Amino acid sequence: MTDFYRAISDPVRRHILNLVAHQEQTQSQLVRQFTISQPAVKKHLAILLDEGLIQERREGRYCYYRLNRSVYQQQYERLKEELGLLLEDKLSNLKQWLEEESEDGSNL
Repeated sequence: MTDFYRAISDPVRRHILNLVAHQEQTQSQLVRQFTISQPAVKKHLAILLDEGLIQERREGRYCYYRLNRSVYQQQYERLKEELGLLLEDKLSNLKQWLEEESEDGSNL
């Protein structure tokens, strides 16, 4: 299972994901989109590759990167579910607290 949180935690990686989601890109094309160095972009690509969120295709001396849509969609759905459960739990706790406060206030 990928660590989607790690992969999307950095704004550079989120921007790379956005770029390769719209069009396959070479590393050189990606580097031109940022003010960071080529080795830094390469490290971000390595993380995205390790997490399975992008795919690499070699053609001659060039590597082309594209979004791995199935893995991305799966992880996105998992993220929505986890956030939904977290929010549901927080709202439940808030409701319980408000009800307790209301009961305490009515006893005065």
